[in-house]
Amino acid sequence: MEKKQFQNDLISWFAAEKRDLPWRRTADPYQIWISEIMLQQTRVDTVIPYYKRFIEKFPTLNDLAQADEQILLKQWEGLGYYSRARNLQAGVKEVAENYGGIVPNSRKEISSLKGVGPYTAGAVLSIAYGIPEHAVDGNVMRVLSRILLIEEDIAKPKTRKIFEEAVTEIISHEDPSSFNQGLMELGALICTPTSPKCLLCPVREHCAAFHEGKQNELPIKTKAKKTKSLQYAMVAIRNEDKFLMEQRPESGLLANMWQFPLLETAIDALPLEIEEQLSERLKGVVDKAEKITSFKHVFSHLTWNVDGFIADSKNIVALDRMRWVTAEELELLPVAGPVQKMKTALQQRGEV
Repeated sequence: MEKKQFQNDLISWFAAEKRDLPWRRTADPYQIWISEIMLQQTRVDTVIPYYKRFIEKFPTLNDLAQADEQILLKQWEGLGYYSRARNLQAGVKEVAENYGGIVPNSRKEISSLKGVGPYTAGAVLSIAYGIPEHAVDGNVMRVLSRILLIEEDIAKPKTRKIFEEAVTEIISHEDPSSFNQGLMELGALICTPTSPKCLLCPVREHCAAFHEGKQNELPIKTKAKKTKSLQYAMVAIRNEDKFLMEQRPESGLLANMWQFPLLETAIDALPLEIEEQLSERLKGVVDKAEKITSFKHVFSHLTWNVDGFIADSKNIVALDRMRWVTAEELELLPVAGPVQKMKTALQQRGEV
């Protein structure tokens, strides 16, 4: 590969063809950091409105550092992978406390922040600070596996090192921001996972896989293990105009988010079984349980199969990490995807 020519071809294509995205209109490392965290595991089109609302709500690093966690989670509601939001805030607090509110500009320091891995560190350093640092994610590994004909399995963690070294070798020192963003954009628009658009590619001349006709065979990626499935009943327990909500534990999946009481059950659990289990757990009476919906919710590592019920109650006092809420109060609580699906079922029945 002719390194200089490759850099020029990639950067000039990026300048001409790049999408107009809100985080590309700023050089603020705080805002770029937010965008990179949101873009992990989430599509660009989905992120744009969330990013705009988030920056409006927390325009400065100190605003986010001082924000109440429940307000933060509400802003993140629907984006999923909620630990990203909590880790982002923890990292931002470290910057506010230890770096005078200025995002550090060295890989060693920025990588010490909570939730900042090698990719995010490299993206912020190159895009916000113009420092020639590698920013390697799955997108970039796919592109470079083709351009450089790297036939290592990208599903293996140790393979990332090969790609980080490759980027360090070929990155533009004059414009590392456009170089790294150009690789990302190439992966998003041209060098896609299936059917890469080689005829439109600005760096086709430099692509070893294209010259050998191997672009559709790369990258090499072994299949992930099958995800685990769990069966749940989610129950909207009402008392006059209020519903009982519980807050999930402070750590683990969907930490501190709110939900209708959840029970792990057998498949097709009967309403009577649900009533008995909840009456015992809540030390009161839960009755008239009626199934109103069934849905599946897929997380990255497991699947929830949920039967949704509505039920009446008597003599139930909200336990620790529980509260009775009106329909208006329910709207203010941060809830994840499964609870949104349950709320939709309740709305269709005119219950909330």
